[in-house]
Amino acid sequence: MSITRELFIGGKDVPAASGRTEADINPYTGEVYARVAAAGPEDVTRAVDAADAAFPAWAALAPFARRAIFLKAADLLDARADEVADIMAHEAGGTRPWAHFNVALGANVLREAAAAVTAPRGDVLSAQEEGVLGLAVREPLGVVAAFAPWNAPVILGVRAVAAPLAAGNTVVVKPSEDAPVACGLLIADVLREAGLPDGVLNVVTNAREDAAEVAETLIADPRVRAVNFTGSTGVGRVIGEHAARHLKPAVLELGGKNAVIVLDDADVDYAVDAACFSVFMNAGQICMSGDRILVHESLAEEFLTKFTAKAAALPSGDPTDPRTVVGPLVSERAARRVAGLVEDAVAKGAKVLVGGGAPDGAVHPATVLANVPKDAELYYGESFGPLCTVETYPDDDTAIALANDTENGLTCGVITENATHGLAVARRVRTGIVHINDQSVADEPHAPFGGVKASGYGRFGGRWGIEAFSSTRWVTIATQQAHYPF
Repeated sequence: MSITRELFIGGKDVPAASGRTEADINPYTGEVYARVAAAGPEDVTRAVDAADAAFPAWAALAPFARRAIFLKAADLLDARADEVADIMAHEAGGTRPWAHFNVALGANVLREAAAAVTAPRGDVLSAQEEGVLGLAVREPLGVVAAFAPWNAPVILGVRAVAAPLAAGNTVVVKPSEDAPVACGLLIADVLREAGLPDGVLNVVTNAREDAAEVAETLIADPRVRAVNFTGSTGVGRVIGEHAARHLKPAVLELGGKNAVIVLDDADVDYAVDAACFSVFMNAGQICMSGDRILVHESLAEEFLTKFTAKAAALPSGDPTDPRTVVGPLVSERAARRVAGLVEDAVAKGAKVLVGGGAPDGAVHPATVLANVPKDAELYYGESFGPLCTVETYPDDDTAIALANDTENGLTCGVITENATHGLAVARRVRTGIVHINDQSVADEPHAPFGGVKASGYGRFGGRWGIEAFSSTRWVTIATQQAHYPF
C-alpha cells in the first residue's frame, strides 16, 4: 500500500492548490511507493510567502538556539536509520549500506551546520581615516531556492538546506521527482521535529511535466536571493541561466567524468578494491563515481585480471537484501540509457570485459569496457550507472592528459604508494577535488566540496558553505566627527 504526502508550507502539510498528485515509483518492483502533491506556480508562491515571512525572526534568533535545532535534528536522523533505509530502497533503489552511509553523513552535515552557526565570521579592517573602525560583516541573504537530487537523497537533501539555514536564511526546496520523500519531505520531518520554526523550511514536490515551470517560478520570485542546485550538468546549465538572468548568485554542483589513475607504483590489490568501490557504489549513481580507470601499462595485465573478476562477482539485484552491492538504477529508463551507452560503444569498436547485455528491469549488470573510441558517446558522456572504461597509459604525462580530456572537473583518485609521486600527478589534474592513494568518491562535511569547468562552481562544507549563502557588508564606525572639504 502506497503512502501519501502533501506539500510542506509554513510548517503545515497542505495539498497542492490544484489537488493534483504525482506517483513515486519503486524502481525495483515497478509499484507505486508513494503519491506526493504536484505543486504548481501558485504553490511555489505560497512557499516563498511563508519563507519570506519567517526570515526576519529566524535571522534574529539567538545563535545557540539555532545551533540546538541542528544538533537535535542530527540525533533524530541517526535514530531513523532503519526507516531511511526502507524509504531509500523503495523510492530510489538504494542498498542498505548506502542508506546507512547517507544517514551518518547527513547527520554529520547537520552537526557541521550547527558548528558553523557560532563560528566567527567577518573581519576587522584597517581604516584609512583616523578614528574609524572598519568591519566586514557576513549577513544572511533572505530566501534561498534549493534543489535536492535523488541519488544520495539524504546527504544531498540535507546539504541543500543545512548551510543556507545555518547562515540565517530561510529555504524553499524542490526535491527530485525520483525521491521526493527521501531528499525533501523526510528532511523537513526531521527538522520540524527538532523544533525548526514554521516557514523556515518549505518543500514543494511536483509532477515531472511541471518541473521546469516550478523551478523557473521559484528562481524568478524577487524575494528569492540565491540558488542552491545539485544535479546534472545539463539541467545545471538551465538553472544557472535562470539565476544569472535574475542576477542571483548560485552554487552549482554538477556532473563528473571522473578518473581513477593507477600509477606504476600502486599496490594492485588495493587499486582493484578502490576502483571497484569508486565505480560500483550505489550502482555508479554518484557524481564522484569513477567513470574511467587509467592503469599504467606495467600493471595492466594483473590489474585487469583481478578487477574484472571482482566486478563480475559483485552481488546485484534486490536493494533490500543486505548482501546486494549493485542495486537497481533509479528507473528502468535509466538502466536502458546505460545499456544504450554500452551498445553504442561496442558498435564503434569497444570490447566488453565484464557485463553488458540487456538490463533486467532497472537492474543493469556491473560492466567494464576497454578500447572505447572517442566517437562513442560514453567516451565523454557521464555513465551514471554501474559502468566504467579501462585504459592503459605509458607515462604520467599521458595519464594526466587522459584525465583532463573532459569538460568536467569534479574529482579524481590517484592510487600510489609514493605520496610525493601522487602529489606531483594530483597537482596537474584539473578537478575541484583530488584524493591521493584513494579513489574518487569521498565526502566530508567540513571540507570544501565542488568542481570546476562543467562540474559547476561554488563550494559546500564548513565556512565555504556559510560564505556561499551569505553576503559581506562593509560597515564603518567613526569615533570622532569627520572633516569635509565643503
